[in-house]
Amino acid sequence: MAKTQLNVRVDETTAAAARERATQRGISVNRYIEELVQQDAGEAGRTFVEAAADFMKQYESVFAEELGDPARPGGPGGGGRPGRR
Repeated sequence: MAKTQLNVRVDETTAAAARERATQRGISVNRYIEELVQQDAGEAGRTFVEAAADFMKQYESVFAEELGDPARPGGPGGGGRPGRR
């Protein structure tokens, strides 16, 4: 995978903490920061999926009413074309 260089300015306390945490984990500061960003991006993805699932659950009855019962073959929402009202 190609790497891109980023230049980031942080205060001395943050820089020292990043160096210390990277050393504790036996990795470079670059790798430590890369892992933090990847972890943060993963959490955002999980948060989105959880929010979407919550939304679907909350509005399940509205979707069922609007689109029909997907468990009914041939009916609205059941594999055929959705019915129009």
